[in-house]
Amino acid sequence: MRNYEIMYIIRPDIEEAQTKETVERFNKILTDNGAEVTETEEKGKKRLAYEINDFPEGFYVILQVKAEKPALDEFNRLSSINDNILRSMIVREDD
Repeated sequence: MRNYEIMYIIRPDIEEAQTKETVERFNKILTDNGAEVTETEEKGKKRLAYEINDFPEGFYVILQVKAEKPALDEFNRLSSINDNILRSMIVREDD
């Protein structure tokens, strides 16, 4: 398995409970597909460089993950169709 860093931005206008639920749901998606989430860091609300869907800020989450491609593909697919996630990015870390 390789090390990856996943960063995604959640809509700022949803309740705190929904935000936590979204973070837990996407962590579960990764673990159910064979990935190991080593660290979850919730950065909180930050101002965006440019508006996304008329939102000037977003709730940032950064994950450190050990995973294979199928788990990342499933995460990417589900995060792109989820209305609560504005953007996501997956970066492979050097070994």
